[in-house]
Amino acid sequence: MIFSQNAELFKKYKNQTAERWTIFMKSILARGSWSNQNPFDLHPDLDEKNDWLCIITRATIRWRKLYSFWKYVPTSEKPLDKNDGLLYTKGIGEVPIIQMATFSIWKNMEALKKFAYESEAHRVAIQKTRELDWYSEEMFCRFQPYKSIGTWGGENPLSNL
Repeated sequence: MIFSQNAELFKKYKNQTAERWTIFMKSILARGSWSNQNPFDLHPDLDEKNDWLCIITRATIRWRKLYSFWKYVPTSEKPLDKNDGLLYTKGIGEVPIIQMATFSIWKNMEALKKFAYESEAHRVAIQKTRELDWYSEEMFCRFQPYKSIGTWGGENPLSNL
């Protein structure tokens, strides 16, 4: 039984949506901390034929660094536009402006690395993160999606899982 099928909050969401798409994931990598802990146990059973990756990045931005961090965000996001290796990306967060996170879905590791390390804007963002000490805490997590149910835009983008 899926938690979201019976949870009252999800029932309310379902009643107010035209579509819902759910991705089930196995944790591959989790570096750093989230509220001083690592909430993800690495999963031992992965499908070697499945190249899809889901990524969650999460950080707590230092109060005195908020302006310089958010000023650079539009520049670091530009390489995402029309990126062939990216299926989806969205900024998310627990506490707006201070605790930010991103969720993204990539076709494969090559596409992810191309963005992360070959994109000048993103490389500079990584460099600025270290030089300017933007974060008081950060975490990078990699997942393998293994099941996809529902629709997004009228179809299930990962129906082959």
